[in-house]
Amino acid sequence: MPETGVGTQVPSAEADGASGPLQTPCLLLDEARLRANLAGLRAHLDRLGVAFRPHLKTAKSIDVARLAMTGPAGPAIVSTLREAEYFAEGGVRDMIYGVGIAPQKLDRVGAVRRRWGADLAVVLDSIEQADAVAAWAARTGDRLPVLIEVDADGHRSGVKPADAALLVAIGRALGAGADLRGVLLHAGDSYGLSDPEDLAAAAEGERAAAVTAATLLRAAGLPCPVVSVGSTPTARYARNLDGITEVRAGVFMFGDLFQAGVGSVAVDDIAVSVLATVIGHRRDKGWIITDAGWMALSRDRGTARQAVDQGYGVVCDRAGRPYPDLIVADANQEHGILALRPGSRAALPDLAIGDRVRVLPNHACATGAQYDRYHVLDADGRVAAVWPRINGW
Repeated sequence: MPETGVGTQVPSAEADGASGPLQTPCLLLDEARLRANLAGLRAHLDRLGVAFRPHLKTAKSIDVARLAMTGPAGPAIVSTLREAEYFAEGGVRDMIYGVGIAPQKLDRVGAVRRRWGADLAVVLDSIEQADAVAAWAARTGDRLPVLIEVDADGHRSGVKPADAALLVAIGRALGAGADLRGVLLHAGDSYGLSDPEDLAAAAEGERAAAVTAATLLRAAGLPCPVVSVGSTPTARYARNLDGITEVRAGVFMFGDLFQAGVGSVAVDDIAVSVLATVIGHRRDKGWIITDAGWMALSRDRGTARQAVDQGYGVVCDRAGRPYPDLIVADANQEHGILALRPGSRAALPDLAIGDRVRVLPNHACATGAQYDRYHVLDADGRVAAVWPRINGW
């Protein structure tokens, strides 16, 4: 299928993506579900009075970005400089590179800013990084925007929110050559929760940590115009965002089985699936074999740690309706093994060789990374467009 640009229309001979001649495995995207997921979160954040900055690390597609962003130039956040370059070329100007900056990447950041006029900001959490940014800014004359990453919950990176000495030291190390924009937090521990009250508490903890850090910077006479928080679970369950200027989230727009296990989305909200073809049977073992193994689905088994283990994915019919208790129970590189959940009394569906199924993924980011395009489904379940997507760093 040629990639001829944004919203590529599929020739009529290839219009039925669920049963027609599309090569499998391939990645399907239900546009109506995507739009509904976006509208739902935007309405929630509008009620709370904060701006939305979509995370494009899952999407990796300018077509999706244009639906997700509040304007053609952004705002957005990305997780790779390849994404920053791609989206800048597509007209996005207001971006944050949301991974702690390595000094060796500063020249590439600067190139994005110069070539496309993008307001690309970086994130850091140490004096060493701040010193590197200050030196680079002095050398290039580029007043690079910077956000200090703050640790909301001990999940990964960031300065402790009450560590005034380190926060202020980082801000002062940046000096006049860089532009201290504010603080950025990600409550990653929320991904291990599922109770709505616990998720609401995590959202409040993230908010309080952000406000604490911002207050300390301002008390020291340092600027902090941006107070940025976000994860799909905390964005969904936040009840109060006083003191926050923007919320970031990304995987919610696609949904996946892991997020369904958290409670951030419903299974019926999941907008992405992998189209696979039945290629064999092991009736003695109760198996159906498809051409979509872990290379097509990813090796992510995050739901194994949740209350419901979804194997390598939930198996649906061509219309996207889950078969009762049918999962991808195991996977080899290019073979998916479909079987009923242990203990299930459901009947194995009668699927012939050549039949198509759709598999809902455990982790939309990891599954999407296997593909260079979305086959976009319209309201009738037919492929109406092909949207290119990128990968790499």
